[in-house]
Amino acid sequence: MTTLSGQCLCQQVRLSVHGDPLRIGICHCMDCRKESGSAFTFYGIWPASRFRFSGETAEFQGRRFCPRCGSRLFSVDEHEAEIKLGILDHAPTPLLPTYELWIKRREAWLSPIQGAEQFEEDRT
Repeated sequence: MTTLSGQCLCQQVRLSVHGDPLRIGICHCMDCRKESGSAFTFYGIWPASRFRFSGETAEFQGRRFCPRCGSRLFSVDEHEAEIKLGILDHAPTPLLPTYELWIKRREAWLSPIQGAEQFEEDRT
């Protein structure tokens, strides 16, 4: 099984995920746009049992970030960990989105991801 690792911009928070993700997505909703400061968020979901992190994090509405540099990092509950894939140590990542959420908010200049399932809002 593959282990992927990542860290925040100041390297104070480090994380790793082991094995294949359950799913990989892109979200264009207003919360993700505002939280990321970008037109969308690119993330992967792993079982919580395959996720580890070290370092101090702060939290806002379930989303964890580094309190020193502000990097957006992950969300985790007892079942799943959602990792912001832009923090992985190797770019570009071999991980491909299998779905897009909130495409009604996608910027007109962004094309749909070929082969990815498209959802007007949340997954059904």
